[in-house]
Amino acid sequence: MMPPRAIAAALASGILFAAGPMPAAAQEFTTRAAHAILFDAETDTVLFQHEADARTPPASMAKLMTMAVVFDALKSGRLGLDDEFLVSENAWRSGGASSGGSTMFAELGSSIRLEDLMRGIIIQSGNDACIVVAEGMAGTEATFANIMNEQARKLGLTGSNFTNSTGLPDPDQYVTARDLARLADYIIETYPEFYAIYSEPEFIWNKIRQSNRNPLLDMNIGADGMKTGYTEESGYGLVGSAVRDGQRLILVINGTSSEKERGEEARKLMDWGFRAFERVNLFGDGEVIGDARVFHGETSGVGVVSKGAVDVLLPRGFGDRIRGRIVYQGPVEAPIDEGQEIGTLQITVNDKLLRETKVYAATDVAVGGMTERALDGLQELLLGWW
Repeated sequence: MMPPRAIAAALASGILFAAGPMPAAAQEFTTRAAHAILFDAETDTVLFQHEADARTPPASMAKLMTMAVVFDALKSGRLGLDDEFLVSENAWRSGGASSGGSTMFAELGSSIRLEDLMRGIIIQSGNDACIVVAEGMAGTEATFANIMNEQARKLGLTGSNFTNSTGLPDPDQYVTARDLARLADYIIETYPEFYAIYSEPEFIWNKIRQSNRNPLLDMNIGADGMKTGYTEESGYGLVGSAVRDGQRLILVINGTSSEKERGEEARKLMDWGFRAFERVNLFGDGEVIGDARVFHGETSGVGVVSKGAVDVLLPRGFGDRIRGRIVYQGPVEAPIDEGQEIGTLQITVNDKLLRETKVYAATDVAVGGMTERALDGLQELLLGWW
């Protein structure tokens, strides 16, 4: 295994200009899940992925987006935990006990505090609670779904579309494993006070005790969330997160064949992620990573840096296989301001995308004089750029 500084030096010397995206692929691991992704929350390093960008029905994992909308309203002050919402006949019939799905057992015509409805959604996966919240916040569930999609676009969840608050089957409703992982990371990072509810073991409502459905919580592996899902169309799925020795991993699996297989695959993937990787610092905060070509500038290039240190998790023993490249549309035309976004740094191992982070100009670059601009123009005319 190469030492971290040697890895960084080798990576820096191997950086090259590129214009297209790198293909992403999984590390050496197999899973029975149809869709899966595992990543390290702090470094944004993808440790494993399988069909992570393919559309799949979300089932009750869609309730993560429902709660993201609720959490946002609470944080902004538009809602309070003591606000009450009425259980309509639609919510009672569509999501109550008679519907045959997951339910909080909310009583028709009753008013329920938002904090209780939140636990009914997070712990019990209650479809009735979801519809009550959706109608209470937006008037109709369809309008609430529009808000869910607006939130998804803001978060960059480009592979997902929501049509209801529950995750019940709809051909126009779909997610990707990658989007669910990003959503989970957002909730954990942005709403820690509400995320704690995802680890609560049970909730009692209407004198009925129901246990948290997340199988990882009972496995003593550091799990503290998040959400399961099942429909015939989706198979058995799970968004999960766990912390060991200060390191948080987030996983998403979907399309397993049974509850048993879902739990086994999730645990196997989580255990492998904690065991098989080591953290390596590649570049410090403000350390020049490489150069980008400059057009019409007083210099022909500009150094690029990241905002914050660049750390990755590497498969143990893979340090000599790491590569990096700066990807940007260039050459970049002067003038350039220090801190201006230039492109991205892509870190790969065995040609598999491990991490991608934005890079910025390390210094100002002013417009060059007549000689520099004439030479640049001549080179563009005769040779083209790269």
